[in-house]
Amino acid sequence: MSTKLPLFCKGDVGGLTYILANNIVNYIIVIATLSGVLGWPDEIVYGRVIPGLSMGLLVSGFYYAYSAWRLAQKEGRRDVTALPSGVSTPAMFVILFGVIMPLHYALDNPELEWSAAVAACFIGGFIEFLGGFIGPWLKERIPRAALLGTVAGIGFIWMSTQGVFDLYSDPLVGLPILAVGVMGVFGGYLFPKRIPPFAVAIVGGIVYALILGRTSIDFSGIGFYTPNPVSGFEALLNGFAVVLPYLSVIIPIEVYNFIETMDNVEAANAAGDNYNVRNAQFADGVATMISALFGGVVPNTVWLGHAGLKKAGACIGFSWLGGLLLGLSGVFGLFTFFSALVPPAVAAITYLWCATIMLAQAFKACKPKHYAGVGIAMVPPIADYLYTQVTGAVGISGVWAETQASGLAGYGSKVTQNLLEAGVMWNGVPAVKAGAIIIGIILSSFVVFIIDRRLDKAAIVSFAAAGLSVFGFIHSAMLGFFPTSEFVLAYVVMGCVCVLLHLGRGKWFDAEEDFDYV
Repeated sequence: MSTKLPLFCKGDVGGLTYILANNIVNYIIVIATLSGVLGWPDEIVYGRVIPGLSMGLLVSGFYYAYSAWRLAQKEGRRDVTALPSGVSTPAMFVILFGVIMPLHYALDNPELEWSAAVAACFIGGFIEFLGGFIGPWLKERIPRAALLGTVAGIGFIWMSTQGVFDLYSDPLVGLPILAVGVMGVFGGYLFPKRIPPFAVAIVGGIVYALILGRTSIDFSGIGFYTPNPVSGFEALLNGFAVVLPYLSVIIPIEVYNFIETMDNVEAANAAGDNYNVRNAQFADGVATMISALFGGVVPNTVWLGHAGLKKAGACIGFSWLGGLLLGLSGVFGLFTFFSALVPPAVAAITYLWCATIMLAQAFKACKPKHYAGVGIAMVPPIADYLYTQVTGAVGISGVWAETQASGLAGYGSKVTQNLLEAGVMWNGVPAVKAGAIIIGIILSSFVVFIIDRRLDKAAIVSFAAAGLSVFGFIHSAMLGFFPTSEFVLAYVVMGCVCVLLHLGRGKWFDAEEDFDYV
């Protein structure tokens, strides 16, 4: 039997819809944030960022189609499905709101902000690439509750809130779209010919918004935007120094990203397609670095959904054609058309859907006894959100004078003192905001190891946190050397307590065998 895979088959139609629809929504979110919220000029957003993202998706789409073709040849099969890939939604929100938005408030210079974001994206791609070497080691040592819980917290506080607020900002458009979308994604309803309500909500929502005059058909932005690796390389050089303080945000989200790639590739293996996990992590990293060199600011990743696409009969066509169409759309400025056409409510239901799935997955994929670890991991991203909103509001009034000269973000400033005196829930917020993702992983890992009766591992987590505090990866506005920080001493004491009690287990200190905290 011939093992030649068709370039496009009937099953690829659904896969192509999946790839295009979700990536287009992600693009619209990026455009809405950079243009609408931060006020970046079109020359940067449509001339550099969007073409850069498109180059990364073009590369990954063709690579994963080739990878599937090669697997079919190796195993003599015709039923191989390519790995779905695209913009990493969790990483996108973290980069937009955890890196770019604070940079915006600090710099108020779109050109420099873009340079720093490009550098962050390139660093993230390099970390994704390294995941091919260190991913399995980290996956064995970081509790799943810590990784998934932290990302669930980001989804809940950033994506869910933004989604609900956008829906209610224009209820006549938002709430009907929400009603139809929820019927599909959470109710499992289907229209005739098995058309999902979520697709109807997107397409019908656009038509509905057009009828109401909320959106428009605008071809004015369509043109030719030449991808320029020279400008991306220059941005890298200019942005590295600016973005270094944000490594405490970039590193953990990319660790999550390459572990998510591992999980998704392993799920594809379970579905019958034996892809190499390491090669996929290398490919994600390379595609992300290419995207950054062309001006992109958001990383690529392997997506969930391979099993569903395989069941639907998808092959390789959705991957290479999806990459080609997204690449051409970025180069010819078609996303200016999509941005004007698609109402915010469509992006809002996607926020809610993604965030809720992330939240549900965090609990579903963890043991019930580790739910406390998931819960506590979700708290630090709230500090990040609160800090950004409060400092942004104070900044509008022109009185935010954060020097960040001390090792501790926001402590000691006059504005911080005024907030506390006014009764704002601010005490400890700046400290937890700085390195929020890593702090979430630390707190969750500590709790999980306590639940598992491994005080020795809890001690290791504490001492690791002390080391991270020394160099400013957590609790600090910038990287540096802070051996006298109270956080360093606190974590050391915390670790010593765990060591002491671990040594006393079975002698004068022990746990109840049948204890259950829920």
